[in-house]
Amino acid sequence: MEEEVLGKAYDSRLMRRLLGYMRPYRMRIAVSLVFLLAQSALQVLGPLLTRTAVDRYIAPVAGQSPGLLARFLPADPSSGLARIGLVYLAVLACGFVCEFVQTYLMQYTGQLAMFDLRRQLMQHLQDLDLAFYDRNPVGRMVTRVTSDVDVLNDLFASGLVTILGDLLVLVFILGIMFSFSPVLTAIMLTAMPFVILTTAIFRRSVAESYRRIRVAIARINSYLQEHITGIVVLQLFNRERLAGQEFAEVNRQHMLAFKDAITAYGWFYPVVESISMLALAGILTYGGFRVQAGALSLGVVAAFLQYGLRFFRPIQDLSEKYNILQSAMASSERIFKLLDTVPQVVAPVAPEPAPEEISPIEFDHVWFAYQGEDWVLRDVSFTIAPGETIAVVGHTGAGKTTLISLLLRFYDVQRGSIRVGGVDVRAFDPLELRRMFGAVLQDPYLFTGTLAENIRLGTEGIHDDAVEAAAEQVNLMEFIRGLPEGFGHGIRERGSGLSTGQKQLISFARALAHNPRYLILDEATSSVDTETEFRVRDALNRMVEGRTSVVIAHRLSTIQRANRILVMHKGKLRESGTHQELLAQRGIYWKLYQLQYKDQERVA
Repeated sequence: MEEEVLGKAYDSRLMRRLLGYMRPYRMRIAVSLVFLLAQSALQVLGPLLTRTAVDRYIAPVAGQSPGLLARFLPADPSSGLARIGLVYLAVLACGFVCEFVQTYLMQYTGQLAMFDLRRQLMQHLQDLDLAFYDRNPVGRMVTRVTSDVDVLNDLFASGLVTILGDLLVLVFILGIMFSFSPVLTAIMLTAMPFVILTTAIFRRSVAESYRRIRVAIARINSYLQEHITGIVVLQLFNRERLAGQEFAEVNRQHMLAFKDAITAYGWFYPVVESISMLALAGILTYGGFRVQAGALSLGVVAAFLQYGLRFFRPIQDLSEKYNILQSAMASSERIFKLLDTVPQVVAPVAPEPAPEEISPIEFDHVWFAYQGEDWVLRDVSFTIAPGETIAVVGHTGAGKTTLISLLLRFYDVQRGSIRVGGVDVRAFDPLELRRMFGAVLQDPYLFTGTLAENIRLGTEGIHDDAVEAAAEQVNLMEFIRGLPEGFGHGIRERGSGLSTGQKQLISFARALAHNPRYLILDEATSSVDTETEFRVRDALNRMVEGRTSVVIAHRLSTIQRANRILVMHKGKLRESGTHQELLAQRGIYWKLYQLQYKDQERVA
């Protein structure tokens, strides 16, 4: 799995692409960096004020300078200490304001950048062809847009800027400490090899835990998407207990990975804290001897103790930010791999304009395979005249639905061509090509929203009158009038709460409201009962009137109304003609009629 890959801790190529999402907000970042610099400088002022207060007023030593700040203070101890206290409070207040502004700006900027990235991902996912989704599970795509983008948000909002702030604090602290006492600074730095070793062990263990967490999250997303979508089948076959056990195992892997990460954090901070305390104990011991010898002031030792506490905190933060950086590099690798996936079905550079009138549709020696040379269609050729209604029949797997997918350019043919109005469909912009067609599929799909929104489906040119007229023509108004909200009735995900027949009628109204030139019915009446079929039969007659129609159907009543019937068998067009002509041939269609349609005719 792609989630298994840890990736580099830093990749300049990926970082340049990531920073490109921050470029539109560079002014906010610049202001944030100014406040970050001020905040880093303010963090080193506190110990300086402590040293001045001790050496100037609390424990002055003759012959030793109490620091540069002392020249701005009065000689009176009470007034001087009070003024230092006020300055200390002002430093704390300014530090709070700087940290708040810097954090707010970077968090907000990170959210803006991630908003742009998620929008780009969603647009790209919609542009990808269906062949991509045949190879990639939906759960993986959900992980890209959610979890992986959240990792990048951590990098932008608190990772990069915090790393810079920690480095600035370390530089400032080391500079001031070295100016005070090189020996005390060296004692502090003796703890660094142990801190670095501890950090390396911590990074390695946490990185492995994060990798397992990413894998577990991807599996959880994929498992939930698949089993919640198929909840009807799950309950129908009493698979709830087994599904619960399988999910418990996936969930357990996620819990154990987090447990290992918690364990690593549990020992890392106490170990670093203990090392820092040992370093401070060394400073206190050596500094105390130097103070007694008169070679060092008490204020310097007090300032060193405060700087020591502040010195190890950024080191702890840097170790954690290293893991964020590594996770962000791995997530960005996966995200950019998705964004760099080139759709196989794309618009040409100079697309041909769509025909203004209903034109003939031609399949010219079409070959197609979903994988390799496992041909689903083999040398299929036929022509559909303008205004003609064609029925396509055949056994399951004969290639009926594939004809529709190729006509709408969900896939491109490997050999031959498909032409509309004498122009190859690959010469059209797919958006313009599909705008000419209206389709009613076997599995009606409804979106969350209102009933009217599902009929209009975002097309602004369809007014309320057209929506109502379409519903009236497909005999849907009786159902709508029985709803308290009418066309404003709320539709839940996938039309939950509606019968299959009601969803199918809404799909018919949707196709009719868009007033397409070409109509495609892919087993559109197979999911409705006989009474509902009678209700939509007259609507179908009105829908196909004045349009070129392609009907894939298992209902004899639908097939008999076609001008011509195409019989597909094992990927080839084997027969063509009217219902009576094909029966007279006593070929494949005659056998289909005996197996599927004869009983329907007797019932009718």
